[in-house]
Amino acid sequence: MTIAPVVLPQHAAARRRQKENTRSAGYTVLGIVFLGIMLFPVYWMINASLQPSGNTLTADIFPFNPSFAGYEKAIADQGQNLVTSLLISLGTVALSLAIAAPAAYALAQFRFRWINVALLAIIISQMIPGIVIANALYAAYNDIGLLNSIPGLILADASHAIPFAILIMRAFMIGIPPSIVEAARVDGAGLVRAFVSIVVPISRNSIITAGLFAFLFSWSDFLFALTLTTTEEVRPVTLGIYQYLGTQVSNWSAVMATAVLSSIPAIVLLILAQKYIAAGATGGAVK
Repeated sequence: MTIAPVVLPQHAAARRRQKENTRSAGYTVLGIVFLGIMLFPVYWMINASLQPSGNTLTADIFPFNPSFAGYEKAIADQGQNLVTSLLISLGTVALSLAIAAPAAYALAQFRFRWINVALLAIIISQMIPGIVIANALYAAYNDIGLLNSIPGLILADASHAIPFAILIMRAFMIGIPPSIVEAARVDGAGLVRAFVSIVVPISRNSIITAGLFAFLFSWSDFLFALTLTTTEEVRPVTLGIYQYLGTQVSNWSAVMATAVLSSIPAIVLLILAQKYIAAGATGGAVK
C-alpha cells in the first residue's frame, strides 16, 4: 500500500505564494520589455537631437559628446511656429469647453425624446473623415476671409474637439443629482449661476480631461493646418516640421530637436493632469 505524502497547509500556502510571485515577476519583466520597445523611439529622438553631426544613420547609441546646436537652430527657425501652435491650442480649449460643457449638461439632465437623436448625431460627426471637413472649411474660409488666420484654425480644431468633449463630460454629468441644482435654484440662483457655481466645480475632473484632449487634438493637428494655411505668416509647428524635412534632411538634429520641443507641452500636461484624467475618464462608469 502506498501512502500519499501529507502536505501541510502552511506548505501549500507557501507554494501558492511562490507561484504568484513568479508569475508577478514574469509579468513585470514582460511589461518592462514592452515599455522599453514603446519608449525607444522617444529615446532615439532625444539622442538624435543631441548628435553633433546631425546624421541619425551614424549616430551613437548614447550621445557621448552632446551638442545643442540642433536646439538653437530649432528655436531660431521654429520658435514662432511653437508659439502659434500654443495660441491655437489654448484657444481651441477655451472655445471647446465653453460650448461643450453646457451642451453636455443639457444632454445629461434634460429628459426629452430628441436627446438620443442628438447623441447619435454627435457620434456620427466623429466618424466624418477630417479631409471632408477640411475641404468644406477651405471653401467657407475662402469666402469669409479666415484662411491663414489663428481664429480660423481655432474654429477648425474646435469642430473636432467639441463632440468628443461633450461625450466625455456628459458621461460624468449624468450622475449629478438634480436635487443639488434644484437646491441652488431655491436659494435664488438662476440657471447660469447654478451651472457655473454648482455643476462646473463638481465636474472639474471631466472638464480637465476634456480640455486636455482638446489641447492634444489641436496641438497635434496637421490636416487642418495643411489645408487652411497657404502662407508662412500662420504656421503651426506640425506643419513647420513637415516643411522642415525638405530643407534639413542633412541636419536631422534640428528636426529631432523641434520634435522634442513640440513634445514637451503635451508631456507636461499629461503628467500634471494624470489624476484628473483617471477620475474624469471613469467618472461616468459607475453610479
